[in-house]
Amino acid sequence: MIEIKNLQKAYKGITAVNIDSLEINAGEVIGLVGNNGAGKTTFFRLILDLIRANSGEILSKGKLVTATEDWKSYTAAYIDDGFLIDYLTPEEYFYFVGKLNALSNADVDDFLKNYTAFFDDSILKKGKYIRDFSKGNQFKIGIIAALLTDPELLILDEPFANLDPTTQLRLVDMIKEMAVKKQMCIIVSSHDINHVSEVSSRILLMEKGKIIKDIAGGEAAYEEMVEYFKVKTA
Repeated sequence: MIEIKNLQKAYKGITAVNIDSLEINAGEVIGLVGNNGAGKTTFFRLILDLIRANSGEILSKGKLVTATEDWKSYTAAYIDDGFLIDYLTPEEYFYFVGKLNALSNADVDDFLKNYTAFFDDSILKKGKYIRDFSKGNQFKIGIIAALLTDPELLILDEPFANLDPTTQLRLVDMIKEMAVKKQMCIIVSSHDINHVSEVSSRILLMEKGKIIKDIAGGEAAYEEMVEYFKVKTA
C-alpha cells in the first residue's frame, strides 16, 4: 500500500528522515517506535503530504502522494489537535466530517453509537466546544472522526500517551479488530512499547531518521525493544 524510495527530509542541515526503502502492506499494523527526535512525526507528515521531502518518493497504491490526491479518499489520520476544529462541539465536528464524506447527520449518529463505550459518556451531549475538552478527550474525538471516513489507511501519532488506561485498552482492542475485520492498514507511533508490541504485526524502530530495525510484533518484539532501549540508557 505504501512504498518509500530514497526519502530524505532535513531541517537546517539536520536530517529528520532518511529512509532508503520501505514497503507497508494492506492489513498490516505497523508500530513506529523511537525516542523523541527520531523522526516519527516528520515521517507521518511526509506520508500525508503536509510537508515536502528534500528528495525521494512516497507512493500510495502505486501513485505519488505529491502528484495526486487520490490517496486522500482512503487515508485518515490524527496527529495532533491541529486536525480538529476546536470552536465546534464534537457533534458539529462529526457532522462536518460526515458531510465531507457524503454522510447524513443520521448516518453519523448511527456510526457514533458504535463508540459509546470508547467515549465513556465524556464527549457527546456535553454542550462544550472541542477546545474545552482535555487532551485525552480531544484525542478520542480525533480518532473517531478519522474512523468516520471508513479509511483503508489510518495513521495515529502517539495515541496511547493521551488516553486514560481504560481507553488505552479499548483502543488496543479496536486496532486489532479493524486490522482483522477490515484489513485496514494502520500505522501507530508510540513510546508505549508494551501496547505497540501488542497491537502491531510489524514494528519499525526509528533512530535519527532511519529505520534501524524491522521486526515482527508480539512478545519477542517487546523484549527486543526493552533490551535496545536499556542499552541506549546505559
